[in-house]
Amino acid sequence: MRRAGMAFILLPLLAAAAPLPVPPRAERGRAGADCRPGEPGPAVRVDIGGFKDRRGMLVLELYPANDEDFLAADKALIAAGKVFRRVSAAPPDSGDARMCVRAPSPGRYAVFVLHDRDGNGRFGFLRDGVGFANNPRIGASKPRAAQASIAIGPGVETIAITLNYRRGLGFGPLDDTE
Repeated sequence: MRRAGMAFILLPLLAAAAPLPVPPRAERGRAGADCRPGEPGPAVRVDIGGFKDRRGMLVLELYPANDEDFLAADKALIAAGKVFRRVSAAPPDSGDARMCVRAPSPGRYAVFVLHDRDGNGRFGFLRDGVGFANNPRIGASKPRAAQASIAIGPGVETIAITLNYRRGLGFGPLDDTE
């Protein structure tokens, strides 16, 4: 009876410690991420500018606002039960793009935008554009999470992000944008 009682206590603890199931790549971060017209927050609406061209896809991602998790692999974040949200859309034919992603609750989050110019779903160092909340200077490495994070309240926050593309040894906004 003692063993059965111990198993009764340990099984729920082990189940709670097990990693969460991870959806297929195309679905990762999508659950609950889309903003719908008229829905309240918490969410962030991002106006994206500085396009090199209008090819490929735009990807907007929301991460925990700490250096360990910022830009970590989506699969690892989801398996650990950490915040990760992703929405994607084609770039508009002209002007700035407007995208929105929902946050799970009010708080501080890091925001990242990828202009995936070839649409392969991965960042290409030599070809793709990137941007972060607060538009920090990128240089040759990613910014710290604190530089790329914002506070999202119970409503819908609006921010502007300028895309940066490879320039010399680092990244920067283009001088001539469409």
